[in-house]
Amino acid sequence: MTTLKTLDRVVIRFAGDSGDGMQLAGDRFTSDTVFVGNDFATLPAFPAEIRAPQGTVAGVSSFQLHFAGSDITTPGDAPDVLVAMNPAALRANLADLRRGGTLITDASEFTTRNLAKVGYATDPLTDGTLADYTVHAIDLTGLAIAASDGLGLSRKEAARTKNMLALGLVSWLFSRAPERTLDYLDRKFASKPTIRDANAAAFRAGYALGETLEGVAVRYEVPPAPAKPGTYRQISGNKALALGLMAAAAKADLDLFLGAYPITPATDILNELSAVKDQGVMTFQAEDEIAAIGAAIGASYAGQLGVTSTSGPGMSLKAEMIGLAVMLELPLVIVDVQRAGPSTGMPTRTEQSDLNLALHGRHGEAPLPVIAASSPGDCFHAAYEAARIAVEHRTPVILLSDGYLGNGAEPWLVPDLATLPAIEPTFATASDLVNGTFLPYRRDAKGARPWAIPGTAGLEHRIGGLEKADLTGAVSNDPDNHERMIALRQAKVDALAVPDLVVKDPDADADVLVVGWGSTWGPIDAAARRVRAAGGKVATAHLTHLNPLPANTGEVLRRYRRVIVAEMNTGQLLTVLRARYLVDAQPYTWVKGQPISPSRFSAHLLTVIAEEAS
Repeated sequence: MTTLKTLDRVVIRFAGDSGDGMQLAGDRFTSDTVFVGNDFATLPAFPAEIRAPQGTVAGVSSFQLHFAGSDITTPGDAPDVLVAMNPAALRANLADLRRGGTLITDASEFTTRNLAKVGYATDPLTDGTLADYTVHAIDLTGLAIAASDGLGLSRKEAARTKNMLALGLVSWLFSRAPERTLDYLDRKFASKPTIRDANAAAFRAGYALGETLEGVAVRYEVPPAPAKPGTYRQISGNKALALGLMAAAAKADLDLFLGAYPITPATDILNELSAVKDQGVMTFQAEDEIAAIGAAIGASYAGQLGVTSTSGPGMSLKAEMIGLAVMLELPLVIVDVQRAGPSTGMPTRTEQSDLNLALHGRHGEAPLPVIAASSPGDCFHAAYEAARIAVEHRTPVILLSDGYLGNGAEPWLVPDLATLPAIEPTFATASDLVNGTFLPYRRDAKGARPWAIPGTAGLEHRIGGLEKADLTGAVSNDPDNHERMIALRQAKVDALAVPDLVVKDPDADADVLVVGWGSTWGPIDAAARRVRAAGGKVATAHLTHLNPLPANTGEVLRRYRRVIVAEMNTGQLLTVLRARYLVDAQPYTWVKGQPISPSRFSAHLLTVIAEEAS
């Protein structure tokens, strides 16, 4: 007889070949987690080599879910449960499984040939390699085939349902009701009743397996997490970005135009917006990155909210056109979902690789605001803020996300559109004429030039990338005018009203401050909690606005004896803070294509705190 044990938090990782359905299994378990009311964070991981041979480490796909009965900010460190569908998945993920953790694997895949593919000289299921773990080596493939018996599927087709069998077992283990997954399968495969029935049968077989599986004496449950009242949904960062842009366009009463070239990991933004063309959204899938941003600039010139989405290599290609948008001083949101490495790099791995590019990667003096989202749900608010600044200040804005945020998911409190800040486009009209003349570079109190819709009588003006004369917008080579226009464009960015940097220092007596930006928020917060639980004192501060920086940034940095800047790069923000504020900030760099590990970072912080105390 099994007993029921309550846990505060659990980390589960599903891992297998790209065709094993691990993303689907993980997503389904996450959806159940939403209904249970747990707080959660996810980290899907995809192979960069999409054509990697089956059964190789290079082709392993995984989905990690951290769920808890309290507030959490990361997808977790070491999994408590690892579902490894073959030796390659085991080889790629075993090092992360915590000692004493549970391993569920498909015993039928541990053939001599498959073991040799990934460098196992002996079978880890029998040679003692897994002695530190609770191992359930089950013939998942065979059981899945047996569950589909009589449905008319081929052996290969039936074997593909083993992901649902594994999901059924994990659902039983963590006390999840089967009905929601079964209802999902009914909907997903409504047009393919045989596939529907096979997957449902495999799921039920996995669920029933838990009752009879030898060595399973305990089931687990994780209670709901406290949450503010409201409507919640599961949301990924890319989905939140799309909704934030839509909300901003609706608030400003503008049509939304996305010009994009499909590029990992930003493609889902294009996919999401392409599906809502009935909501005042137009999408243009361009043949290249330059055409994509050129179309978006054209849309902004025509009076729409122009947006382009990309990743690092695409940002490099868009650089000249971003400079054009700076010169034209038109609203434009450039979404950069960062990925790891230069050139093609690691398309499916995360990194804060593009801050230098965002701040400085343009010809000439071409300043623009830079904003970074901190979590999947925060992508909505970051996108809304980027659009607001772009529209009201007539400037391109770079919005930084990354693969971890874009593909990851968390519970999201759906905001009331009426409570979001107003966005006022203030298009130019005939009333803006000065003595009957339109001055396209005459600025308002925010430093924004008029936004004139083409074809409006009396508001004709010239555009292009050549330097403009102040006020008139005529082409100018005058040196004094050039210097003045550079100063005006810089002043417009510098004058943005940016919220002060907020410090989290519970006892207001820490000597060590950790500064982060973008997606490092979650790992930094989790590490700080561990430090405080261990008796250490640490303060944290997180930057959302990276250009301009908050006005109090220098004062905050100088308040602490030791400042550590944690980034998923080799110190791009660190260089900026050192140069601008002349503080001896120290780096904590992490360039592994994965989010910063809270456990490793907290250990580092405890060492630093001990040094300061000695």
